[in-house]
Amino acid sequence: MGIEIIEPGLATSIQDQGRPGYYSVGIPPSGALDLYSAALANVLVGNLPAMAVIEATYMGPKLRFTTPTVIAVTGAQIPVQINGQEIPQWESVSVNADDVLTFGILQAGARFYVAVAGGITVPEILGSRSTYALGAFGGFEGRSLKSGDLLPVGMESGPVGRIITSEWRPEFPREIDVRVVLGLYDYRLTDVGLSALLDKPWKLSPVADRIGFRYSGQKLEWRDRVQPFGAGSDPSNIVDAGYPVGSIQVPGGVEPIILHRDAVSGGGYAMVATVISADMSLVGQCAPGTMTNFKPVTLDEALAARGIGQQRLRTVQAKWS
Repeated sequence: MGIEIIEPGLATSIQDQGRPGYYSVGIPPSGALDLYSAALANVLVGNLPAMAVIEATYMGPKLRFTTPTVIAVTGAQIPVQINGQEIPQWESVSVNADDVLTFGILQAGARFYVAVAGGITVPEILGSRSTYALGAFGGFEGRSLKSGDLLPVGMESGPVGRIITSEWRPEFPREIDVRVVLGLYDYRLTDVGLSALLDKPWKLSPVADRIGFRYSGQKLEWRDRVQPFGAGSDPSNIVDAGYPVGSIQVPGGVEPIILHRDAVSGGGYAMVATVISADMSLVGQCAPGTMTNFKPVTLDEALAARGIGQQRLRTVQAKWS
């Protein structure tokens, strides 16, 4: 019993809420790039928020269901069809055996999520079913999905007709504000360089995947110094340090990169700021060309924003508890 992958789409994989706790040994958390939309897809079909879903990027897969079940599609705005007939996003609907799910042209956002009642029941590795493609483990055989794959699913009977109303759905504007906490190496920028980072918008380039999001704009100015032993010659180089998820590094001072959920855990570029956890799903939904403004906040403000986001999910979930 499961879901047959007829066409895989682009970079389609199995993700859940991730595997925290292993970054210190070089294993990133992985998980959905839009954790909120993935969790709500699960809530719609009666799953726990942390169960595994299908994450699709830009272009959707073509899926055939081998058994009747209940599904929901959330995240980026895209037409969704069952057997060629459009169905709504953000609502749980029933499907029959041999029904085929397809998608149209992406309209806003970048990533969308398919949840099925009972979840995608691939094996857990280190407490998560998320795919970590660089490590070749998790998800389905440690890779993006391919034509002919058959995904195992739980045999739960999910609720039909649950709807996430518009006030609880994320929005996908073409210009966004992303909150950051400065550091650890923002002191390496001159005042002019820091102003360029924070006071002018940055454009997301086509280089945007589960590892990192690269932006174009103006060049950042670094303070002169004698590079320490072990650091490279470029002023943005440091002696190796650990990278937080969401950290922003600027190799050569030219193109900021936000490290996302599959990024390496350390390296030799200065982190000038870190995107707060509450805004990482927003970053994950950005399509190339999105204009981004980095807005500094305090650590207390970042923690408060995280709490608000967690409460938002609990409020939606409580509606059907």
